[in-house]
Amino acid sequence: MASAGDALFRPVRSGNAFEETVERLLQSIRLGVVGAGERLPPERELSERLGISRVTLREAIRALADAGYVESRRGRYGGTFVNESLPAPPEHAGDGRRMDAAALEDALCLRYVLETGAAEMAAARSLTPADRQHLTSTLAETSATDLTDYRRKDSRLHLAIAEVTASGSLTTAMADVRMRVNQLLDEIPLLEPNLEHSNAQHEAIVDAILAGDPAAARRAMAEHIEGTASLLRAFLS
Repeated sequence: MASAGDALFRPVRSGNAFEETVERLLQSIRLGVVGAGERLPPERELSERLGISRVTLREAIRALADAGYVESRRGRYGGTFVNESLPAPPEHAGDGRRMDAAALEDALCLRYVLETGAAEMAAARSLTPADRQHLTSTLAETSATDLTDYRRKDSRLHLAIAEVTASGSLTTAMADVRMRVNQLLDEIPLLEPNLEHSNAQHEAIVDAILAGDPAAARRAMAEHIEGTASLLRAFLS
């Protein structure tokens, strides 16, 4: 399995090590790779994976702690933990703010290509029992979550689909495009009927992948993505 953690905790570029470290850690939180209440990897491991000094890592963690995303605990069971309650989206979120149509379509096009392809490729593979468990458990968590944490759980499910393709490059690209999509989604309101529909679509996607039906998986993902795209165009363009 191509881990989303590996995709996010990959070496950063040296020119902006602090800024990119903050970005990677924040991505891991917002995409649900490290969930609420969970602990980030140990400092030594994380600094090695990101290719940075522990001083830079600690500065990045301190910045996220000051912003309300994580807390550091001491003692035998200490470490850096994601806060149970995260900072609210920007104040303008959900106000229907208009954005450049070309930028919106660019993000939606990239998402469509990557996510439909990921679903198709996942269904085409002979999945291991661990792969299948990963998909079903992530689907169950998404379906059971409430509005306050839905975006993170939804993101985690979509990343799980990329992970079971066993392509690290695809998982990395999916994590990047999902951050772009989430920034757009933060600009529109969460609509409960849409979330119920999304959960049903998620189930259809995962069922097709587990059944080994690439065409059905691609169709189900395309339908799901097109619904989200329609909402984003309605509110933002």
